Amino acid sequence: MDASGDSPSQPRAPFALQRLIVLAVLFSVEIVAITLWLDNATLSGRSGLVGFVGTWGSWILRGATGFAAIFSTFAWLRNRAPLAAALFEAGRSHIAWPLLSAHFALIGLFGVLSKFLYGTTPSDAVAALWLASGLGAIALGAAAFIHPVFWLRMVRTTGYLWLWTLLAVLFACIAGNSQRALWPWATDLTFRMSRILLTPFVSGVVADPARATLGTPRFTVEIAPECSGLEGVGLILAFGLTWLVLFRRECRFPQALFLLPAGAALIFCLNSVRIAALILIGNAGAERIAESGFHSQAGWIIFNLMALGFSVAARKTPWVSKVAAKSAPPAIAVENPPAAWLVPFVAILAAGMISRAMTGDFEWTYPLRLFAAAAVLFHFRRKYATLDWRIDWLAPAAGVAVFALWIALDHFTSPVPESMPATLAAATPAARFLWLAARVLAGVVTVPIAEELAFRGFLYRRILSPDFESVSTRRFSWVALAVSSVLFGFLHGHQWLAGTAAGALYALVLLRRGRIGDAIAAHATTNALIAIRVLAFHQWHLW
Repeated sequence: MDASGDSPSQPRAPFALQRLIVLAVLFSVEIVAITLWLDNATLSGRSGLVGFVGTWGSWILRGATGFAAIFSTFAWLRNRAPLAAALFEAGRSHIAWPLLSAHFALIGLFGVLSKFLYGTTPSDAVAALWLASGLGAIALGAAAFIHPVFWLRMVRTTGYLWLWTLLAVLFACIAGNSQRALWPWATDLTFRMSRILLTPFVSGVVADPARATLGTPRFTVEIAPECSGLEGVGLILAFGLTWLVLFRRECRFPQALFLLPAGAALIFCLNSVRIAALILIGNAGAERIAESGFHSQAGWIIFNLMALGFSVAARKTPWVSKVAAKSAPPAIAVENPPAAWLVPFVAILAAGMISRAMTGDFEWTYPLRLFAAAAVLFHFRRKYATLDWRIDWLAPAAGVAVFALWIALDHFTSPVPESMPATLAAATPAARFLWLAARVLAGVVTVPIAEELAFRGFLYRRILSPDFESVSTRRFSWVALAVSSVLFGFLHGHQWLAGTAAGALYALVLLRRGRIGDAIAAHATTNALIAIRVLAFHQWHLW
């Protein structure tokens, strides 16, 4: 037993793998936010470093995303054993909270500099600081979750894979740009396919083949040659060629070559699906989402799914793979203790992202959060049956105290009450009732359970020890209390101060008797009182 209380034989790779996933999600959310916010068109015609950002910024972002997807895929497939060992070692270290704090500080600086860079008078000095803060934030975020030793070992273990990946991405970009002769044909075919896909969902489709304009009376797009799908074809061909070269001994030739045209044809067709979906999102009222975030990110999501499908087909289809027919040893079930504590909260976040992506002027799809969390909680029901769900009088009393504090602080930040959203008020009584019922149920049932499991059940104890389940739910720590409460506060945006105080009180309620049921009851009481205030006194900004 070492000084930290962890057995040397305890596996830590799952913890490191979870951190990699969280890091990928964090970076993805930040990239989506950047693409939603910033528009490189405002920098067109500029000179110097500002002009470089305007001209090449989107290409660099696409290339970096493609590089990360291709490199990580082949690195794990070719060097799984040594990378798993490196993850094992990385899992022994804790998350570097100071580095993570520095990451968010640089993200904040990045946001401030973005206002100047994309303002009326950008300068090369601001552009340089903007690039430096962005790169620094990436480096600090990566080092905070996984020790830098792992990243160095990954580079050494994979050899020249980074070079081959870089060449593949450059080839894909150059190939997509050099196929200008095919652009008119590809654009016309994409236009026709997108129109066919759009027709069953929209009446009165607006279509102008001469200008490649397609849409609805409310929202139309012009299918530019660059959006014809050839860029995705180039990327999947680069990915496929790299795969066939690196894993040529596992492939059956010439059958394996069939994967290249099949992948190219499928990703070309999916591009038409992307355009049709973009038009439907814009027609629903979410023009900003359609034009920025979805337009720039959906293509990369499709490519990542295609790359995953290519990998599975090349390994699991006996017709093209020599190893697919070989019987693999039965997988060893590995328990993942954090899953039951974290996945409900992650499900709510993921459902929220999807719901907001489908939102126009009102988030009608909010019930997705309720159903996603309920499904995950049901999945882990056996695990939760072992927890202490008892409640005493202090739990609801603490919930009332948090509610009073929340309203008092809200009086200074949002003094003007907001009425019911016009879209919801104009809906039919049945639709309005169902939406409100789902909103209240989520706030009073699934959200308190998911957030208390994540922040008080997992995070508080995880700060004290990697083997968090061995930590008593009655063990007090100022550091764990402060960190978990502050992070819980940041989750609540401009109400971060009230959220931090709420997190601290919920933690103290849990620590009093060590029962998760007390913390959940306190949280549910607060949310129920907030729901009553929203509905009875028209304080809709509280939601």
